[in-house]
Amino acid sequence: MGTEGGAASESETEAERTDESSDANRELTDIKGVGEKTAESLAALGDAREALETGDVARLARAPGITEGRAAAIARAAVRDRHGDDGSFLATDRAREIYRDALALLQSRTRTDYAAKRLETLFPTASADRIEEVREFAAGAMERDPDPAVLGALDGVSPLDSPSVGRVRERCLATADAEVYAEAKQAIPELSVEVVEDNRDVAELARSYSTVVVLDEEFAGLDVEGDVQVVPDALERPGEVVPERLLAFFAGNRERLLAALDVHEAAGMEPACDPEALRDALSRVDDDGTVLGDDELDRLAAAADDVDAAASTAESAANDHLRDAIRERDVTIEGTDFLSLVEQGARVDSLLSRELSDDYDEALTTAREHVVDTLDLKPEEADLAERTFGGEPTFPVERNGEAVSRLRTELVAARDRRAARLKSELAADLLDLREPVEDLVRDALELDVELAISRFARDFDCVLPEFLDGDDAGFTIEGGRSPLLDVDFDEVDPVDYSVSGVTLLSGVNSGGKTSTLDLVGLVVVLAQMGLPVPAERVELRRFEELHYYAKSQGTLDAGAFEATLRDFAALTEGAGNRLVLVDELESITEPGASAKIIAGILEELDGQGATAVFVSHLAGGIREAADVDVAVDGIEAVGLEDGELQVNRSPVKDHLARSTPELIVEKLAGESNGSGGGSKSGADDGDGRVGFYDRLLGKF
Repeated sequence: MGTEGGAASESETEAERTDESSDANRELTDIKGVGEKTAESLAALGDAREALETGDVARLARAPGITEGRAAAIARAAVRDRHGDDGSFLATDRAREIYRDALALLQSRTRTDYAAKRLETLFPTASADRIEEVREFAAGAMERDPDPAVLGALDGVSPLDSPSVGRVRERCLATADAEVYAEAKQAIPELSVEVVEDNRDVAELARSYSTVVVLDEEFAGLDVEGDVQVVPDALERPGEVVPERLLAFFAGNRERLLAALDVHEAAGMEPACDPEALRDALSRVDDDGTVLGDDELDRLAAAADDVDAAASTAESAANDHLRDAIRERDVTIEGTDFLSLVEQGARVDSLLSRELSDDYDEALTTAREHVVDTLDLKPEEADLAERTFGGEPTFPVERNGEAVSRLRTELVAARDRRAARLKSELAADLLDLREPVEDLVRDALELDVELAISRFARDFDCVLPEFLDGDDAGFTIEGGRSPLLDVDFDEVDPVDYSVSGVTLLSGVNSGGKTSTLDLVGLVVVLAQMGLPVPAERVELRRFEELHYYAKSQGTLDAGAFEATLRDFAALTEGAGNRLVLVDELESITEPGASAKIIAGILEELDGQGATAVFVSHLAGGIREAADVDVAVDGIEAVGLEDGELQVNRSPVKDHLARSTPELIVEKLAGESNGSGGGSKSGADDGDGRVGFYDRLLGKF
């Protein structure tokens, strides 16, 4: 009954674990883009939910089959899920291009691939909680000093690797239980798992392996020759059974860990572990996971490797000694003795035994001492060396192959036992560092993310924007400069611009209207990512969506024109808390029709309470066609100098800017008037030019 009850209890426990695992997987698959297979990979981490909540791309990327890029996408989806963001903020292709450009500016200031991927978890959103969450992070990041020494140290940091441990052949697991056998094969694939039935089987394994770990409690108290350990819960503590795992982890990540320490020291950060303890531990393990710094292990390893060479050299030394002895001796054999030896079938060996026994013994002693001295054997090991040379006198002297093999086997077993013990001891020391070094490297990598934001803010003179409440709030930008322009940032003219409601932006060609739209789009994208913006001061409404329509290339055909109208029809539906940026929509069709269409769209957006900026050369006609008051701002050209427009880049409020043709006509009229041949009244100087330019200027 007890056995059945125990089995039932174990089954219930297993069922509970399965249910918990299923619930965890279902929770992960609730995240957009995470299917069953990905959820299973993430579940292997054990702490996937925490990694998702913190956006820990490095930890997510350690899940089986998950790359850093995929990890970033999953983390981003998890953030959206947590904040109820449906990903609809960037509503048009041009809006998404602005975001990608902004992200690229940030990523170009990272020193690690991790930080570049981690920045992809930042995105513009309408979620106030998410914006504030990132703003707090960005505010701290902006205080970071991007010291060149810190940046240089970051070059050596990357997420920790999980190197595989090859087959460990000197150790094995043993069990008499088929289920335990299957579990052991899966839990500890580095070791052979052997099936045993009784003590005799275990003893046999002990002769083949330096260490045998028995998993069945019924073998407790087993007394057999060799290193046999009965550890029923070994599968729950694989790190102790296979310390090579931990050693391989630290050996394989040596440079990353040392670089992370350098980053902390250069940045004045408090590391998550004792630097000296970590450096000492790393100095004790070789790149292949071998324990360093133990003289006894080095002695045993060298001895095991040199057994054959030492025996061969000892054999030569013994024969040289015996050969010299024979040369120096005159051996006399009486005739009757010689006859007797021949009749007995005696060989030269018999003569050696009778005539040179002392010299032969000395030769064997020389050989044995050479083996002991060369291999630096201890007294208990020297007994085995004694057997490598002995037996009946022979010439030449020959080593005992079986004894040499036995000596080698014993030395290898002693070496492996010593190595296993040292590995276990070092692994026990490293175990306390295992989690702290994860934090150590993650903190260094996160510092790179912060420094990228700091460098971005410093390079482009950024500030954190202020979000305003109220339905009538639009945006205000003071001293804004766009880093997206194809000129050095220091040469970019600052722009002041403020919009509330729907507005037409007029201005001369090449005066900066599109650049102004790009600046507005970039500022809003960065602000709603929670990041600093390139301006002296920014206030804005928290928009639900950003719609940015780039300039159309040429007049559209009927089908494309219809599709465009459908897009704007959809734009006029739904929530009004959105920002709409449109660049020269009039180019889609004839100017007269364009003015009416744009006027109609502006009327709808105004009714919604949306914020909109439409760049147009038809501002006057649109305003006349609209049934509501439409504000018109202008980027004013102040004149022409050497054929170049001189422009005030900040839009002037409530001002219809003059066109480039008007400026050119004005310039020609002025030049003609200034020549002394005409007047602004339109008087003719004889060739008709003054009157023509003045009259033409009057048309504007």
